[in-house]
Amino acid sequence: MRRRSTGSTSEEDPHTSSSEPSHLPPTGHGDKVNDARRRIEEPLGDGEHSRTRRKDNVPASSHSSPSGDVKHWDPKGTTPQPQTERKQSPMKLLAKDITPDSMVECRGKRRLQWRNPWATSSITLLATALAFIIMGVIVHSFTTRQLDPKGCEMSYMRPSFARFADFDTEHTRFASKYSLYLYREQLVDEDIRVKGVPVLFIPGNAGSYKQVRPIAAEAAVYYDQTLQHDKGAKAAGKRPLDFFSVDFNEDFTAFHGQTLLDQAEYLNDAVSFILSLYHSPSRSLRDPSLPDPSSVIIVGHSMGGIVARAMLTMSNYQSNSINTILTLSAPHARPPVSFDGEMVTTYERVNHYWRHAYSQKWAIDNPLWHVTLISIAGGGLDTVVPSDYANLASLVPDTHGFTVFTSSMPNVWTGMDHLAITWCDQVRKSIIRALYDVTDVSRPTQTLPRAERMRGFKKWFLTGLEDVAEKTLPHKEPKTLLTLEDNSNAIMSQGERLVLRSLGQSKQKPKAYLLPIPPQTGGKKFTFLTNEKLDSLGEYGKLEVLFCSVHPFQAGHSAALFSMNMDLSGDSTGSTRLACKNAATDVIPLPASTRQSTQPFKVKDHEEEPFSYLQYDLEELAEHQFVAIVDKAGEHSTGWAVAEFSAASDSVIPVKMGLQRLLTTGLSMRLPAKRPLVVDVKIPALYSSLLAYSLHVGKQACDTGEMFAPLLRQYITEVYESKFFVNVKDANINLHGVSPYMPPPFLAKSSTHGVSLQVWSDPTCDSSMQVSLKVDWLGSLGKLVMRYRIVFAAFPLLVVALVMRQQFRVYDETAIFMSFSESLNECLRSSIPVVFVGLTFLSVSIAGASYQASPSNKPWFAFWGAGNATDPFSYTNHELLLGSDDSFFWFLIPLFGLMSVGIVVVVNYAALGLTYIFVLLYSAALSFSRRNNDAKSTTSAGFASVSPRQRLISTGILLSLVSTVVPYHMVYAILCFIQIATCVRGYKIAKDLCLDANYNFYNYAHSTFILMLWILPINVPVLVVWTRNLAVHWLTPFSTHHNVISVLPFILLIETQSTGRMIPRLQSRTRFFTSLLLFFIALYAAIYGVTYAYRLHHLANLLSAWLVAVHLDISSFSLKKLSTALLTMDPDGSVKKRP
Repeated sequence: MRRRSTGSTSEEDPHTSSSEPSHLPPTGHGDKVNDARRRIEEPLGDGEHSRTRRKDNVPASSHSSPSGDVKHWDPKGTTPQPQTERKQSPMKLLAKDITPDSMVECRGKRRLQWRNPWATSSITLLATALAFIIMGVIVHSFTTRQLDPKGCEMSYMRPSFARFADFDTEHTRFASKYSLYLYREQLVDEDIRVKGVPVLFIPGNAGSYKQVRPIAAEAAVYYDQTLQHDKGAKAAGKRPLDFFSVDFNEDFTAFHGQTLLDQAEYLNDAVSFILSLYHSPSRSLRDPSLPDPSSVIIVGHSMGGIVARAMLTMSNYQSNSINTILTLSAPHARPPVSFDGEMVTTYERVNHYWRHAYSQKWAIDNPLWHVTLISIAGGGLDTVVPSDYANLASLVPDTHGFTVFTSSMPNVWTGMDHLAITWCDQVRKSIIRALYDVTDVSRPTQTLPRAERMRGFKKWFLTGLEDVAEKTLPHKEPKTLLTLEDNSNAIMSQGERLVLRSLGQSKQKPKAYLLPIPPQTGGKKFTFLTNEKLDSLGEYGKLEVLFCSVHPFQAGHSAALFSMNMDLSGDSTGSTRLACKNAATDVIPLPASTRQSTQPFKVKDHEEEPFSYLQYDLEELAEHQFVAIVDKAGEHSTGWAVAEFSAASDSVIPVKMGLQRLLTTGLSMRLPAKRPLVVDVKIPALYSSLLAYSLHVGKQACDTGEMFAPLLRQYITEVYESKFFVNVKDANINLHGVSPYMPPPFLAKSSTHGVSLQVWSDPTCDSSMQVSLKVDWLGSLGKLVMRYRIVFAAFPLLVVALVMRQQFRVYDETAIFMSFSESLNECLRSSIPVVFVGLTFLSVSIAGASYQASPSNKPWFAFWGAGNATDPFSYTNHELLLGSDDSFFWFLIPLFGLMSVGIVVVVNYAALGLTYIFVLLYSAALSFSRRNNDAKSTTSAGFASVSPRQRLISTGILLSLVSTVVPYHMVYAILCFIQIATCVRGYKIAKDLCLDANYNFYNYAHSTFILMLWILPINVPVLVVWTRNLAVHWLTPFSTHHNVISVLPFILLIETQSTGRMIPRLQSRTRFFTSLLLFFIALYAAIYGVTYAYRLHHLANLLSAWLVAVHLDISSFSLKKLSTALLTMDPDGSVKKRP
């Protein structure tokens, strides 16, 4: 490789001379200064080249006295001040690397524009303005449009905690860092001895052990006030829940994979310790006849849910010690941020373990066969973790777990933010009732078998309208004997709808209405809706629903078989006897919808009891002949009821409309006047979580008076997300359906069902209803924020890499290292649009290819990512670019590209402004120092003169710290500050001397600083974790992040630049390697930067290694030359003369 000479003084330069050029005149001789600068910058003739080059090998601001001493020009005076050889001008080192070529190849205005750090252009200003307008619209949409209502009620408690001081280093190596506590509710249960079912709460990222208070308090109060007085509950094995919590000192679990693993190890030790408490008579109040617990229920919030799953993969996990995991707003599918390689690797390992376990054919081969995993998400109000990441579809089958949103949970019906999910009163009640429902202290596991646990969780967490919801009616025995007179006229005609507008109006009290169940044909279903609570067996309320079969008369003993005998025959001699099952256990609560209703959840000013709804497929009623609606109201009331059998062809309305047509024209339809009680409108085209819609429901005319206002349920089936809209007129429709970067489901489904809109309306109004739906474009923009936050850590690096590529290309050709701003101006006219157009076509091609293709059909770029080639989950298109298989969103790449350009422009000028401010402060400090120093000392504005041996020692110290104590991220942050100082000195020198050489170096240092700025956020999270450990006096070094190779090239590059040395120009073919390397970094940042953001640091590190090699002249570099150079250099960097 041939390198153009930089003029560096070395032992191989035969023209090295001690002669110095004439010194530039001092300030005040303006014409002479300009003449001198023109002489330096004039083109040189062939005959004068070597002679003039010798003169240019010294700083332009110094000259020699007759005695040989170097004289320094004092800008305050006109008399040169003598100095020694070792106190050279600040430009000494920098000028040695500058040849006249670097100042003669470009001239005039173009050259001045190239080197100007503040250069700008109309296209840059326009792109930046458009970028910030778009970002402003997105932020405005995110904060003001398509927002879910907040309906959480405050919870109250009287907490107390008992710390287990004896859980010390004999039990775990983390005893000095973490602590274990037992919660007790004051005035309810203050005995710190264990007595019931162990439950362990795991806080999330920067979470506190005190976050267990609302849930644990509800568990104590509910048992104290309800369960302990219920003999049936006690017989079923219900005992208090002993809530334990862990103090992690508010560790940043989401930022550091090793911290997550440390917590998992500690928690496995804690589980063993907790179980040992129940074996000790002095610390347990349990009935000795009960088996000792062998497992602990886990409740994890946020990253605590991931720690809980990681516990089962650790080497110190006690087999079968965990069989029930309940998580709140936990990002199961992928890490919230991918800045730490250990975190990404931990996620991949843990998720692979769970997928592999549940993919086993036989239960004996599945170590997680008895484990149930429930994920509860808060929805759109959670702005910390995208609720899409809570999806378990890629990890566990439906038989072992599911994902549900709080807006779906009965009697909750509201979304909530990331922290509210731990204290929301409605949610904590549902969680505690579900946990008590699945516990049984008569078993060593303390819980019911897996299938029964899943049934209990579905009962408390799902709406009951899902296809997987299980009905209890088919599994019941008839407990009610209903006797009716033979001539009763209460039997409805086949297919007739029962409408009771006001309960208690019948003269006969109670009054039974019989609906004959139709034949098993036509896919019909039974639906029933009322605003009254349905009576269970033995209750005496206003309304009861029974499913009956004719019971043959057997004199004497038939009535004794039933718990309830309901004789409505009066004095009639003839009667019909029906054996009936009570349907109250299958009631689905729905939010009350009247013309006064505003929200599905309870509102302080207007609280209404929920509606009671029943729904059965005809197959589930095969053994019955009648549905009996028994009006037991003693007097006239406002209660009403509607019951009917409806055909699927009438109640299900599929919308066969594509997404493009739906987005352009919208959807408008009219529900017919003769329609069932509930109508289901299915819109398969609405499946993306990136789009939001506006729904309008027209008011129906009702001459007879409306019993209830229209009630709307929006739902999807991929995850259990339902949203209810009461008294619906206008509604915001947004969902967590198909989302970017989400892995494929555990069991591939044929197709997505999209959004469905379920509408309950008063069927007695006999009027049509208008329904219209259109896309909310502004509202949709806000949905990009949570799904694509990490894009702005990757795409701007693409822009920076392309800009630096242009800088090095021009520098190698013209000897002018153009400014970052001017290079960005040129790239906006050339490479940046081309690259983003190419990425757009790439995204379209990815979307067109099915991700279910065989490995042999993978595209070439599929092998850029990490993962085991034999793992069927190791490659999916969700890792690439924007993480979407939908070609409709192709426009997002140029959109994010434009915003990235705007961000880079602003950051660049912000860095320039910061540098300028520091230069002003630096200049003021120098002026002050000069005024206060005597004439014998001179304060230099140049680069520090440090001997190579001192540099080697300081580098060795840094590397030794990285390899033992300090993570390399700390050194990287220090290097960023050093680079700021380098930029400040370089900019001051360039401003003072106005030479191309100085501007070349400053632009080079500034571009390096901009690159480091975009890598800095990737390193900050781990640095924050390390600093946090020091704050809590945890001095044990990280077991990871001590790879010196990860920061050594950065150290060498920044240290080289700190001496003022400009990178040499490359004239051979090797200059193309710089261009290719930067282009590869740009492409990788766009394609895999979001999924593997931590690798961007290593790519920048690789670039630094290459630049260091260029500095060392890789064509002729050898250890012998390096040794000779170090041994023959003075501390100021000059070469000693050899004898």
